[in-house]
Amino acid sequence: MGLLKDRIVVVTGASRGAGKGIALALGATGATVYVTGRTHNEGDAPLPGTVQATADAVTAAGGKGIPVYCDHADDGQVQRLFERVADEQGRLDILVNNATNLHDALTQTGPFWEKPLALTQLWEVGMRSHYTAAWHAAPLLLANGEGLIVNTSSFGGRIYMHGPAYGAGKAAVDKMSHDMAVDFRPYNVAVVSIWMGLLLTERSRRVFDAEPDKYADLVATAETPEFTGRVIDALARDPARMEKSGRVLIGAELGEEYGIADASGRIPVSHRAFFGDPTCFGDAVVA
Repeated sequence: MGLLKDRIVVVTGASRGAGKGIALALGATGATVYVTGRTHNEGDAPLPGTVQATADAVTAAGGKGIPVYCDHADDGQVQRLFERVADEQGRLDILVNNATNLHDALTQTGPFWEKPLALTQLWEVGMRSHYTAAWHAAPLLLANGEGLIVNTSSFGGRIYMHGPAYGAGKAAVDKMSHDMAVDFRPYNVAVVSIWMGLLLTERSRRVFDAEPDKYADLVATAETPEFTGRVIDALARDPARMEKSGRVLIGAELGEEYGIADASGRIPVSHRAFFGDPTCFGDAVVA
């Protein structure tokens, strides 16, 4: 069973943030993890983290980290990524689509027309890059007779969060997960969107550290990026995972279902009560 041991995993956008945490958690299970990202050297990006550093950390955690420098806006680079996985492994067990282009102006207040048009880049590296990666990964997933694709997403797919560019991108990812699941179902490949909570990433820590008193309550409820990786591991091991395929899932609720704790030992609280239920899509009319 490829999803239980000796797993081959691709985690996109893993130089830092959610992708890094997910890669580390899956590496801790002994998986071979292809880590993708654009940052070659410290200082190339405004936040710390590189592809090589994450890959090294995956190996130190007990897996095998393989760094792949990849700009997910470049279809040719994405194609070469999966050709490499095919040549070196011949299969793929888990694809985590996490690469996203988040513009610094995303969290600025004000209406969308006062923000730069460049915010729509998250449709390119985000919505479109998830589709492209899954398209290239499909033959490798099918080769197993089973597999899992996770598209990281957020409550922004349902509520107003950071404006229409962000919301449209996340809503599209959620619907795409549902529709991909329809096509993959006959081949025993599950596809889900996971809504993550507030994460203790390098980006958010920088904000929290600047005003610790202001954000103390938020920090107390935040999740580590590794938590989502642990949840993905549990989902991959679930023999009934196909029952969840096509759904938008709240990571904190999956953690509770599987008994997965965060690094602090607590199980993060779902924000459903505050933000509402996950998006639910209808059955396929034509499949």
